[in-house]
Amino acid sequence: MARRKEVSGALWAQIEPLLPKHQPSPKGGRPRLSDEQALNGILFVLRTGIAWEDLPQELGFGCGMTCWRKLREWQASGVWHQLHLVLLAKLRAADRLDLSRVSIDGASVFQPPGGQYTGRNPTDRGKLGSKRHLITDVNGIPLTFCVTGANRHDSIVFEPLVDALPAVPGKRGRPRRWPRKLHADKGYDFMRCRQHLSKIGIQARIARKGIERNDRLGKHRWVVERTHAWLAAFGKLRIRFERQIATHVALLSLACCIICMRLLSG
Repeated sequence: MARRKEVSGALWAQIEPLLPKHQPSPKGGRPRLSDEQALNGILFVLRTGIAWEDLPQELGFGCGMTCWRKLREWQASGVWHQLHLVLLAKLRAADRLDLSRVSIDGASVFQPPGGQYTGRNPTDRGKLGSKRHLITDVNGIPLTFCVTGANRHDSIVFEPLVDALPAVPGKRGRPRRWPRKLHADKGYDFMRCRQHLSKIGIQARIARKGIERNDRLGKHRWVVERTHAWLAAFGKLRIRFERQIATHVALLSLACCIICMRLLSG
């Protein structure tokens, strides 16, 4: 199998300073897998969706389970969250991030093996699944996300997801956190959602049940649906294969960073 380098030089330059430093063992022994090799293996699994233990050794990315442990270690160290914030700041500095309005939406994901944050999907004959909740900017850049069971209503996580919006630096003055407007479909048409936005100074553009058609806000809200499609294009996220929520969230965080990197480089 021909070797394929998954990590671009630009992406590695952003990630390397954030990785925990390891001191070489005074006892010597077998050389450890380099961080760049491990990251290549992680991205290969994320892109293709293969099982960790099936990572081809001939690629030179090391053992799949070593890559899995690295993914979780870096997630626990906050590497992916820090990387996401760094990339958002760079996007804002380059005028690629538009926080004038944001969009929120949820998307269900099949989850065959069970595990944390799963539930019976009422819109898919009660099949087990998870739900990914996402807020994006005008251009579909992912700002924040969370995961619930597929049986959880979109509005349940509305307040904590909005509150999780990061304060993004990149320009002179205070970091920008709150958008002017937030667009959402009828699944969020509840007074408490509108009141929460009003309290922090965000104008609600939420479709009203029985009054407005959902597609009236499609001009602005379609970008979040496109970002869900971008995430689903990663083989490891199309179906939730990971039973442990920490691993699934780590993969989602890394995928959001890759999307940010693509839009920054594009």
